[in-house]
Amino acid sequence: VGVRTEGSYRIIKLADGNEISCHALMIASGVQWRRLDAPGIDRLQGAGVYYGGGSTEALSCKGETIYVVGGANSAGQAAMNFAKYAEQVVMAVRGASLASTMSQYLIDQIKETPNIQVWANASVVEAHGDTRLEEISVLCSDTNKVERVPASSMFIFIGAQPRTDWLGTLVERDERGFLL
Repeated sequence: VGVRTEGSYRIIKLADGNEISCHALMIASGVQWRRLDAPGIDRLQGAGVYYGGGSTEALSCKGETIYVVGGANSAGQAAMNFAKYAEQVVMAVRGASLASTMSQYLIDQIKETPNIQVWANASVVEAHGDTRLEEISVLCSDTNKVERVPASSMFIFIGAQPRTDWLGTLVERDERGFLL
């Protein structure tokens, strides 16, 4: 509810009226993944369509061709992780290359990993399947053609929005809402 300073301490007043003092405070507010706005995505979330993806998901993709949507560091790190287990990892990237959104060390690692393909100028425009992801439609912005490809797993990394609105003006945030 409020923060004030007394000497070198910050005093935090909680909603129930209690106060705590500290030199430093860690706020783990979490994030909300940005949603991919395409038909079929919401319906198949958790059934082949996932936001994020860790080592558990990577293990379950052994021998598959999987799709990673996004072109920033999180997508690149996920692609590298999935490449250890999946037969093929296809990165669908909206931009012309990874250079403007990804660290060079990661771009170099991806180039050196034979089972990762980068589809530049590619956007997933639809997810297909009755109860589980079966195919995706990918738009190539260079040709304006849509290709429908088999897909059983798609991991979306198109950014996250911080869950910090509840802080109001109590704590400084950057222009995107992340805590400074």
